[in-house]
Amino acid sequence: MAFPSPPPPPPPPSSSEVEENTTASVIFNKQENASNSPKTSKNYNLLLAINYAFLFLGSVSSTLIFKFYFIHKGSSRWVSTWVQSAGFPLLLLPVFLPYYLFKCTRRRPFSGFSSKLLLLSMAVGVFLGVNNFSFSWGNSYLPVSTASLLLSSQLAFNLILSVIIVKQKITFMNLNCVILLTLSSVLLALSSSHDKPHGLTRGKYLVGFFSTLGAGFLFALYLPVMETIYRKVYCYSMVVEMQLVMEMAATVFATVGMAADGGFSDMKVESARVFDKGPVAYWCTIGGNLVLWQFCFMGTAGMVFLTTSLTGGICMTALMAMNVVGGVAVYGDELGGVKVVSTVLCVWGFCSYLYGMCMKNKNQKQSSHQSSIQRRFSSHILP
Repeated sequence: MAFPSPPPPPPPPSSSEVEENTTASVIFNKQENASNSPKTSKNYNLLLAINYAFLFLGSVSSTLIFKFYFIHKGSSRWVSTWVQSAGFPLLLLPVFLPYYLFKCTRRRPFSGFSSKLLLLSMAVGVFLGVNNFSFSWGNSYLPVSTASLLLSSQLAFNLILSVIIVKQKITFMNLNCVILLTLSSVLLALSSSHDKPHGLTRGKYLVGFFSTLGAGFLFALYLPVMETIYRKVYCYSMVVEMQLVMEMAATVFATVGMAADGGFSDMKVESARVFDKGPVAYWCTIGGNLVLWQFCFMGTAGMVFLTTSLTGGICMTALMAMNVVGGVAVYGDELGGVKVVSTVLCVWGFCSYLYGMCMKNKNQKQSSHQSSIQRRFSSHILP
């Protein structure tokens, strides 16, 4: 009995079909990856605006209320360090409420949060606690305007460390911005001898001066380190969770320092006898610090995650000009000619960087659009 011969195998696809399928697969994968990327999400601009609003509100307000504590005879540097991180319970709300109460996400809190990421967050948190202490030490001696402009020097450190750690490319745009902002700090330093508060010795002023510079360097190191860690994070929720762990670790560091140096006793004494605005104003000041510093740090973390460490540093430095205006308006800090020039350079540097970024994005969109047209034109004329 003869069996029917099997049907002939289908002809192999032509090279054009293989190329077309491969191209379609690559395009699909790129589109799928792009849709999952935070930088191409529909809500990216909104999330970026919210984080910068947090940074703006937190940076300007926390600096002013921070100085209010020292002006009205608050003197514990450990207390001022502790309040910068002890408001971490506020972060429990955005971590747990979206899943357990609002049911607006299917991701459970801390899912995908590895033990390595936990240890890194704790280590960075302790590092952040040291930075907070340096900032408190310097800010206790310096006027708001001087401390704010000195902290803008972190941008030069940030650029150098970003080149080393995250391989940031040096362009005319970012180099011009860094030079202008650093020059504003140098001009301030040259005139700093005329800006000492009454009763402050030159030695203590120099301690505050270099402590603030040290805090700027530590924070400049913190930014690119966090950008490196955030490359292993796949969603904004994990950024908030990391921030919660870091603030807890920084609070443990500050709590140990307070316990060893009698900081908790200082709080009781200051509120009852030392703070010249009374106990109610004292505890309102402490509470305000707890809330506003969380806005500041959460806004910083979001900016680094959504953009880069250098862009985050530039956005923070741009707010220094607002801190100078706030110090002059609220506390009557002296605004001499050098500070005016420093502020103008600060604003000029930020605006030039912002303009360069806008032009870069515009050119990238035009280039992408032209490439898309060329691909469609080629697909029509090729067989």
